[in-house]
Amino acid sequence: MQNVKFSVSMCVYGGDDPNWFETAVESILDQTVPPTEVVLVVDGPVPNETDAVIKKYEANSIFNIIRFKENQGHGNARRAGLSACTNELVALMDADDISVSDRFEKQLAAFEKDAELDIVGGNISEFICSADNIVAKREVPASDSDIKDYMKKRCPMNQMTVMFKKASVENVGGYIDWYCDEDYYLWLRMALADMKFFNISDTLVNVRVGEDMYRRRGGKRYFQSEARLQKFMLEKKIINRSTYASNVTKRFIVQVLLPNKLRGVVFKKFARKKV
Repeated sequence: MQNVKFSVSMCVYGGDDPNWFETAVESILDQTVPPTEVVLVVDGPVPNETDAVIKKYEANSIFNIIRFKENQGHGNARRAGLSACTNELVALMDADDISVSDRFEKQLAAFEKDAELDIVGGNISEFICSADNIVAKREVPASDSDIKDYMKKRCPMNQMTVMFKKASVENVGGYIDWYCDEDYYLWLRMALADMKFFNISDTLVNVRVGEDMYRRRGGKRYFQSEARLQKFMLEKKIINRSTYASNVTKRFIVQVLLPNKLRGVVFKKFARKKV
């Protein structure tokens, strides 16, 4: 596996904390099996502190840094990053999370064990302030069949953990802008194309959380995006009308009616595993 070439696609924008961003980058470089390429999309103007971190890595030959003059949005930035990757295997990474040191080694081993896999993800631990202050875990189904069944109600992959075959993602249109749901929309299209999923039953990434996360998971615009996605699932016969009605109703209650703090309580109780 030391000889397997793979890319990491990462995006950073002006709102990302420069210290967290640097920690995230270091976590993908300090791996038991490090990447042979890192494609970093700078999505619009960034503060001087963040730019200084970016310039630190420009001299590293494995980095390909793409700068947008204006913010293009998450889906479009992901799309540009993937397009620029030169390897068939591509891992995603967020600019404020921390990959565990053997993440890529485990994912490459999964692809080596089953050549038919198109995408491999894993579980996440969520922490506040310090990486050792873990407050919850998001565990997702492991097998292809369980993932596709879980997909009918909730997003089945933790996006910041995934590694996939570039051709598989591009064959279904790649990342397409869909407010806060570009990843879920992509997994659905991959499932419709009968691609094979797998999640490693280990924590692959430690993820920063806080009230901001719960704020992003709510509001009218977020709900409308989720409702449109449910309609897509209904039209494509991924779900039936009963599941559609149930999914939309639950999302309206949590995303529109509940205040942020109460939404956080609901997420922790029903969507996360306590630690």
